[in-house]
Amino acid sequence: MPFEYTGIRVRDLERSVRFYTEGLGLRRGPTGRMEAGGVWQELSDPETGRTLELNFYPGGGPYREGDELDHLGFRVDTLDAAVDRLVALGARVRIPAFREGDTRLAFLSDPDGVWVELFERTGADTPPTSRPGS
Repeated sequence: MPFEYTGIRVRDLERSVRFYTEGLGLRRGPTGRMEAGGVWQELSDPETGRTLELNFYPGGGPYREGDELDHLGFRVDTLDAAVDRLVALGARVRIPAFREGDTRLAFLSDPDGVWVELFERTGADTPPTSRPGS
């Protein structure tokens, strides 16, 4: 179960993109809209290849300091088995499995409430890299 990326919540997407690209040297990658609303933007480190996903939720309610960590993203081989295993270890299903394009996703929270996204590639031609959105 590879740890693929970290998703953080931002209040101003363009300002955050500028900060992480111009200030820290990350490079802009894929972007898109979430089916449930919101916009995601992937940024990657050219040296390590690690990915930071910026998540912007328009009208998402008040933003408080401490709300920045949105979720941790893990790629799994079999989504249903991974969900069952984590629930047995104390996870709580927050958003049951659903499909977005060639990806099946589910959101859980760990026993302390930190959100975890699990995603399974279903398209045969899709390389197992970061997912297309959250």
